[in-house]
Amino acid sequence: MADVKVKKPKLPKDVVINDMTFVAPNRNRKDAGDLKSAIVRAESIYVPNRSQLYDTYHDILTIDGHLSGIIKKRTDAIKNKRIHYVDKNGKKVDAYDDLIKSKKFRRIIELTMESKYWGISGVQFIVGKDFDYIEIPRKHIRPEAGVITKSQFDFSGTDYLQDKFINVIGNPKDLGILLQCSLYALYKRSGFGDFAQYVELFGQPVRIIYYDAYDTQTKNELRKILNESGGSLAMMVPKQAKFEMLDGKTSNGTGELQTRLIGACNDEMSIAVLGNTETSKSSASSGYAQSKTHADQQLEITKSDLAFIEEELNEPWFKDVLAAYGFPVDGKFEFEKELDLDALKTRMEIDKFVAEKVPVGDDYYYETYGVPKPDNYDELKAKQEADKLALQNPPSPQGEGSGVRSKSPDKKPTAKPKNLADRITDSVLSFFGLAPRNNGAHLDF
Repeated sequence: MADVKVKKPKLPKDVVINDMTFVAPNRNRKDAGDLKSAIVRAESIYVPNRSQLYDTYHDILTIDGHLSGIIKKRTDAIKNKRIHYVDKNGKKVDAYDDLIKSKKFRRIIELTMESKYWGISGVQFIVGKDFDYIEIPRKHIRPEAGVITKSQFDFSGTDYLQDKFINVIGNPKDLGILLQCSLYALYKRSGFGDFAQYVELFGQPVRIIYYDAYDTQTKNELRKILNESGGSLAMMVPKQAKFEMLDGKTSNGTGELQTRLIGACNDEMSIAVLGNTETSKSSASSGYAQSKTHADQQLEITKSDLAFIEEELNEPWFKDVLAAYGFPVDGKFEFEKELDLDALKTRMEIDKFVAEKVPVGDDYYYETYGVPKPDNYDELKAKQEADKLALQNPPSPQGEGSGVRSKSPDKKPTAKPKNLADRITDSVLSFFGLAPRNNGAHLDF
């Protein structure tokens, strides 16, 4: 088979990855001892190196479907939210629409979220006409020293703190959420190995043949029968020998022991990443109230992630990068609010009660309920106040209160107001179908 030549993109000479020596991830089997050794090396005071730890992260992420799934779920909860760039007046800037919809920008959001899982993420922006960048391999970043190394085993290298087009996101002392998940992922892998062995031993019938220890010819015939009757587990035991299978089948006849270990590891990883377990699976004791509580817990984490992404995108360093590509930077990135109708209904009742006690500004309602503020707000507000005042003070009837008597010959004199007794009598008469009495008249029964 001929070698396939991959055409590499041409990059500027000052791109840091041009001088790197890459090493493939270490795929050797890892256990709790290897993890502890990797953590000690990453937390070294004098020569910290995360390469071994990141090899472990890479290994468990590519193998563990549950872990990679819950991380994708948390990241997608942010990537699927709508984001805009608004100016100082809160108006959307259309110049950013194409950038925000691009794969490069969505990858920036994803890399920023990955800094929570891995501890750091690094990019170097490529100066040019279009928004572009190169991802920096994490094993070559030394956040404690602020340098990017040529080899993953080095400690000295290029000082990225002095280059405004290179940025490393994350806390230099943070090893990421994957650190909390690694031990459970390794235990889970061992649990699956034990489970596979259990299935191999007890997943199919075991054939046991007893023979007389002194009957060699019968033994040979029986062995021939076993070899020709299939590939399942088979054993030949002399009648004079005592045979027992003490492999856990009696106390663990259904394999529940291994599945409980795997489930417990999954639960711990779900709590570490999502803050709950019920949004990734359903337990035997789950109900609506429990699921609702867990969903609310995950919503709080999503809110925290949204605030984190906004903070990073609105950092001065990123605005400087955007300005280099010709984008206006006098505003900020802002996620579009998604309204929770149940929560807003409760909030509306509270707001109504508060508004009756103290004045509440209109801007509060625009921000809380996600209603866009009109451009001609002042004009509409003045008209609204005028209409409200007109309803409170309706105009008087024509001629009333002016002291001028109407000269219209058809106008009847104003009737004398009836007292309470008269009104009650009229109501009774109307009930029996009789005409109410006139003023000054009386009714004879």
